[in-house]
Amino acid sequence: MTELHPSPSPATVTTPPPPKPALAPTPKPAGRWRLLRWAAWPVYFTLLARWTYDNGLAYTEDLVFLWLIGALLAAAVHGGEGWRRTLLVLRDWVPVMAVVWTYSLLRGYGAHTPWLPHLRPQLAFDTALGFGRTWTVRLQHALYTPGAAHWYDYAAVTVYMSHFFMVFVLLAVLWRRNHARFRHLLGCYLAVTYAGFLTYVLYPAVPPWMAGAQGDTAPVTRIVGDVLAQAELPRAASVFEDGSRFANDVAAMPSLHAAYPMLIALFFWPTATRRVRVLLAAYPLAMAFTLVYGAEHFVIDILVGWVYAVVIHRGVTRLVRRRAAGRALRAVPAVRHRELLSAPR
Repeated sequence: MTELHPSPSPATVTTPPPPKPALAPTPKPAGRWRLLRWAAWPVYFTLLARWTYDNGLAYTEDLVFLWLIGALLAAAVHGGEGWRRTLLVLRDWVPVMAVVWTYSLLRGYGAHTPWLPHLRPQLAFDTALGFGRTWTVRLQHALYTPGAAHWYDYAAVTVYMSHFFMVFVLLAVLWRRNHARFRHLLGCYLAVTYAGFLTYVLYPAVPPWMAGAQGDTAPVTRIVGDVLAQAELPRAASVFEDGSRFANDVAAMPSLHAAYPMLIALFFWPTATRRVRVLLAAYPLAMAFTLVYGAEHFVIDILVGWVYAVVIHRGVTRLVRRRAAGRALRAVPAVRHRELLSAPR
């Protein structure tokens, strides 16, 4: 007689685990795309080296923008980030380039105002600060030797030329690493730039080198151009400043050369290490010395540029924080709604 055994309880039944689905092999990029990825940076640097050899360093804003966009595109291709990331480079940077180019064009037209450029207020301030002589005259008479550039003259030229690319390089780095901070710094940069343009229109101002040429001060030298000529290099100046449509020799108040380093220092200071803070503090001071020593700006131009940077940085930062807080408040009801829907009943 067959014995009947009770069926095992569900707890004792051991069900073998379902077989794990086989992972699909990662598709390898086609040979030509793999070659394109690895060739992106070599091609970029080869073109940059060739162009620099034929034309000299890229000092103009339009060329700096083009080479930066090229670097971002090369990074996207080399990283295999796809066409979407590549198109984002063009979406974010081409409009910025257009805005900066428009400013440069307007800056040139701003030279043709119906009122004469101002000199007496700046000259009086700097003369009082320099105890009877402007600091440009004092520094050049003490340090500069026409026709024989010293090491600190080359250092001053290097600091001066950093104006044409420093902000753009930092924007490119932030674009890759932190898009929110990229937009924050970009807003500060554009606000300072266009505030400066508006001031150039309302208050055209004579720079020290022009005051010396007019006989209002002792003769002084534009050291940047003089040193570069001695070094047999092309004059390191933007086409927006040298071209007939873009020239504005009386765009001295405020000094954007001074405002941008101060803006950089203010922007990165809260998150910077102690060593980086030393550099952040030294950069505006080195630029200020360079501008006064090189006869590009009076001291008062630099101080006003710093004030513009401080005020605009605070204003834009407050606006950015307010918008972030508003987005966070709007997100709270949506999160609460999802929690209620997912709660067990």
